[in-house]
Amino acid sequence: MQGADPVRTGLVDSLSRPGGNLTGINLFLAEVAAKRFEFLLVLVPGVSPLLTCATQRIRCLPSPRPGGVEAAARSFGVKLVFFDASDSSGIERAFREIVQQRMDALFVSADGFLLTHSEQIVTLASWTAVPAAYGWRQAVTRGGLMSYGTDFHESWRQAGIYTGRILKGEKPIALPVQQVTKVELCINQVTAKKLGMTVPLLLLGRADEVIE
Repeated sequence: MQGADPVRTGLVDSLSRPGGNLTGINLFLAEVAAKRFEFLLVLVPGVSPLLTCATQRIRCLPSPRPGGVEAAARSFGVKLVFFDASDSSGIERAFREIVQQRMDALFVSADGFLLTHSEQIVTLASWTAVPAAYGWRQAVTRGGLMSYGTDFHESWRQAGIYTGRILKGEKPIALPVQQVTKVELCINQVTAKKLGMTVPLLLLGRADEVIE
């Protein structure tokens, strides 16, 4: 599974004809992240600056696509402050930065490392009372405010199907890169109330899951 554009990063020749010996699942993280950013601005209008928490690995990827979160921030006139959080200490430093610079909100990248540390991030977001948007539903079920991201269960299912086909003898070169298009918006109303926020009906109406 790949979050960045596999063609742009040189992993495959094209989505329909991967070439070489690679194929897989593309998660559309850049496009989904831009939409998640827009939803966060609906929840917390007028924010700036806004801290973006990412791992060093993500920040080292090629320049973002035009449809990514940085382009979205520019279009809304929001200043992004990036913070590399590649370990638990880095996550703690990011939240100290939030307090020191009085950041209005936190945008968390949908990175695998940050996913495995979602409990720490959600806990610190609660302690600092900062509205945060996540890329995975698990954060919201643990008390996070909002998530909008790829349905990872669907991507794992698709990856399992491809794995089975390859084990049965099919060649990766003949399997087009699949694109996960199912995304879900989840909102935690309990957390919103703790933060003194009213979730707009626009978001509640679009939400796939609302935790009361």
